[in-house]
Amino acid sequence: MVQGTLQLQWADPPRAQPGRTQAQPHLDAWLDMGPGRRVALDVAQAQRAAGDLYALANRRVAVSYDTRATLAASSKVMAASGALPVISAIVPTDRLPQRALAMGADGRVMASAPVLGATRWVTLMCKFADIATEQKPRSFFQDQYGNAPGQLGHYWSEVSYGQINLAGSSAHGWYTLPKPRAAYLADVNGRQKAQLSELFSDCAAAADADVDFAGIQGVNLMFNGELDGSAWGGGACTTLDGTYTCTRVTWSPPWSFANLAPLAHEMGHGYGLPHSNNSDGDSDTYDNPWDVMSDAWRNATTDATYGLLPKHPNMYQRERLGWLPASRKRVVAADNRETQEFVLDAGSVLKTANTQLVVLALPAQPDPYKTVIYTLEARRRTGTYEANLAGDAVIIHRLEDYGIAYSVDRDTPAANFSSNEGSMLKVGGRWNTPDELHWVEVVSATAQGFVVRVGPRQRSMSSPAPVLERPTQVASSSPATPRPSAPTPAARPQSSVRRRGCDALPSLLRLAPVCVWLER
Repeated sequence: MVQGTLQLQWADPPRAQPGRTQAQPHLDAWLDMGPGRRVALDVAQAQRAAGDLYALANRRVAVSYDTRATLAASSKVMAASGALPVISAIVPTDRLPQRALAMGADGRVMASAPVLGATRWVTLMCKFADIATEQKPRSFFQDQYGNAPGQLGHYWSEVSYGQINLAGSSAHGWYTLPKPRAAYLADVNGRQKAQLSELFSDCAAAADADVDFAGIQGVNLMFNGELDGSAWGGGACTTLDGTYTCTRVTWSPPWSFANLAPLAHEMGHGYGLPHSNNSDGDSDTYDNPWDVMSDAWRNATTDATYGLLPKHPNMYQRERLGWLPASRKRVVAADNRETQEFVLDAGSVLKTANTQLVVLALPAQPDPYKTVIYTLEARRRTGTYEANLAGDAVIIHRLEDYGIAYSVDRDTPAANFSSNEGSMLKVGGRWNTPDELHWVEVVSATAQGFVVRVGPRQRSMSSPAPVLERPTQVASSSPATPRPSAPTPAARPQSSVRRRGCDALPSLLRLAPVCVWLER
């Protein structure tokens, strides 16, 4: 067993140009045990061993290895193949908040430590020894931390519902690095990779005389030249003010810091947020325009000074970090037997007594980290950051792969980018979980969200469970005609409330369900 600080670093390439394939992200993981002492971790193994690996970023952990599996493989074979020892478990060793590692009502383990209060960041602007250009003045980076709409201080306060702020954040530079750009690149497994720890150390050392690093929560590094084709976010360790320190870090080339959206994406990695995705099944993780932690570029609002602005992250990840008040989360149990109707306010509503996150629980798995759940959240085109979204709708996410949120697309096949109608559950739209334990219907719109109805599987006599979906889309040039909405139970006397049961015809027929009203 070894102990140290878990470090994760995500590589994010720029948005692909039209006609070009989107470059892929990359995730590195290692254990930092002090100056010059690092142990690389196999990411896939680490995810399985930790369960919620992202919640442990920048925290003290213990890593244990399966000695039998490791010894079974010859050390020579492992060395030749580049394989790493088999990880059996990764557990936190720091003092945990009360809610950490507790089983939630949704059947998943809450392993994340809340991110609350002042999270002071420092921007360091560093230029390579062989590149003289200074793209932006110090005032530009200092003002990024402001609290006016369209600035980072305002953005992070809004998406965290005031739970965090950037008070005391500051920008410094430009400082000249001791080496040219090429000296910070290395060939790793056949590709050029920026030496991030060295860049962090050299940039921090150049700024050390000017900057007070005491109490910082993160460092945004800005470089005046390209790195390795990506911007990076996560964490790193170096000596700051004479003390070896591990902290949140981002590494931004000019194309990244010129727009606030990709910078906020990298800071999100610093806070421990993983990538999100959509449900088309391809290898592109940047195809969910509803989430800044997936596609930061599409459907973004624009500011004359700060370029593209960040959208909100998905509600489940905000709740993981302790930003969503417990009263705004509703869990529908896997064995739910009652139909529930409630107001689901958009995530952009800062103060509300209504629900903003719905968790549709599924039966728990032996490994709670592998338990799949579905979430519902409302999105409205409003405000500084959400005004250019694809529509006003309820968005469904499937949580799997150790905490990755996939936006659900009900079209077949799924669209390349989930800004399509299939990704939006609108008024009159219906959907059920694949196992048919839950069905969802959007009843009506409100000023700040939607009235949503959620219920258990329904059966009419001995027929199969219902398939509830949005109005059928006909693959032709003529618009589809939506099915008429059924009357709501609320409009009937309580003594004669009826519920709707829908019999699904075989899916290959592509026909609408046959629905009947049943007395209750």
